[in-house]
Amino acid sequence: MNNDIVDYKPYMEADYKVYVEVCENRLRDGKVIPLTFVWEDGNRYEVDRVIDVRPAASLKAGGAGLRYTVRVRGRETFMFLEEDGGVSKWFMERRT
Repeated sequence: MNNDIVDYKPYMEADYKVYVEVCENRLRDGKVIPLTFVWEDGNRYEVDRVIDVRPAASLKAGGAGLRYTVRVRGRETFMFLEEDGGVSKWFMERRT
């Protein structure tokens, strides 16, 4: 048996990508600032601060776009803004 083979099936079956509803501010220069988001349980959270924005992929959930490092209730987390056929969608990674 080859011990170098990684079984990716558990990662693919665990759905880490959570699409969220986001209230955002779009500035005249094209920048997008997330203000609040609604998690899958229906709770609304305020984004306290945007720390960083850069193009990146979500290694945990799959997908790519602009990765926002944000602070919410004193904790840093990522929000991703992905573009698909001219449609912008926000997603976040589900914690395990």
